[in-house]
Amino acid sequence: MDSQQPYTPFRPEPRDFPGHPMPFSVPEGLRLELSRSRIREGQEDGFDEWIQVLHERYDEALESIPAERAVFEATFRHREADGSIWIYHLSLMGPGTGLDEQLPIGATHAAYSRQVKEPGWEELEPMFMLTPEYLRDAMVHFGATGQPPPKAPADPSDPTDPAHA
Repeated sequence: MDSQQPYTPFRPEPRDFPGHPMPFSVPEGLRLELSRSRIREGQEDGFDEWIQVLHERYDEALESIPAERAVFEATFRHREADGSIWIYHLSLMGPGTGLDEQLPIGATHAAYSRQVKEPGWEELEPMFMLTPEYLRDAMVHFGATGQPPPKAPADPSDPTDPAHA
């Protein structure tokens, strides 16, 4: 770390932290979370390897999200002024089971997490979410069921509907 820059503290929430209250703009039944944790010093390459594994096993990771009710997840890396490297994780989730370490990808993901990042997460407070209604409806359905919404029946009078041809 650069001794010229102020030290960025890491203050993870307690394990029993229930999460922040959701703003009105987050649909009922969903949780919007932005979490961050410091990458352990010397584990920068391990973080890159972890992300590479997730890319290589993307389809396997994708198969795990229905049980987790993960509408979406995104991961970011950030270097603070003091030189520390942080992982940020953005997610929109329904009331799922969370990471399933019984699945091979879940076990791998958890093992990298324990090796690469400091234990715990700081939780940023959600303030606002803006989503078009048709996506919002699909997110709420997936968050509740882990399944895509049923397709609407084709409208035989709609000339733009591919089923009309």
